[in-house]
Amino acid sequence: MRIGIMGGTFDPIHIGHMLAAEAAYDTYRLDRVWFMPSHIPPHKQGAGAAGGERLQMVKEAVQGHPAFEAIDHEIRRGGVSYTFQTIRELQALHSGAEFYFIIGADMVNYLPHWEHIEELAQRLVFIGVRRPGYELALDELPSFLHDRVMLADMPVVDISSTDIRERIAAGHSVRYMVPDRVYEYITRGSMYEI
Repeated sequence: MRIGIMGGTFDPIHIGHMLAAEAAYDTYRLDRVWFMPSHIPPHKQGAGAAGGERLQMVKEAVQGHPAFEAIDHEIRRGGVSYTFQTIRELQALHSGAEFYFIIGADMVNYLPHWEHIEELAQRLVFIGVRRPGYELALDELPSFLHDRVMLADMPVVDISSTDIRERIAAGHSVRYMVPDRVYEYITRGSMYEI
């Protein structure tokens, strides 16, 4: 079983996340893609929405895709969400699975700074999804990462969760920037409004 993991804050999940996951899924013929909201990401400030709300938005977004699934592993565990810890736990629970961690191009060049990156590189392969505005310098990565990063291309979409939250706070529409069911969830709960 080839399982892609799409980790992130998902505050909120948007079509850029969905396109990145689909690009990795399609390019590398993954069997499943697990969307895993982090509890507290180590490289960002805390999320604007609570973990349960972010998980529910992910569930709404992936509904209807036969290979996409929301998992609550990091939210249930609590604390800072370090990928090496999560992968250790997931591999213990799913011993026969091959794991692929899906990341944006902006995170590929940052990989050397991840906690326990050498261990992670032995445990899984990273799929770096190219998106606009980020230059990839794969040859500048440490040698132990050279054959542990594969690339997938996605359509050019320049959307961020930060931009979505700011648009909502300013009273602007985010329809079509997020999946329809996520839009309905956000508007029902009046999320991100000031």
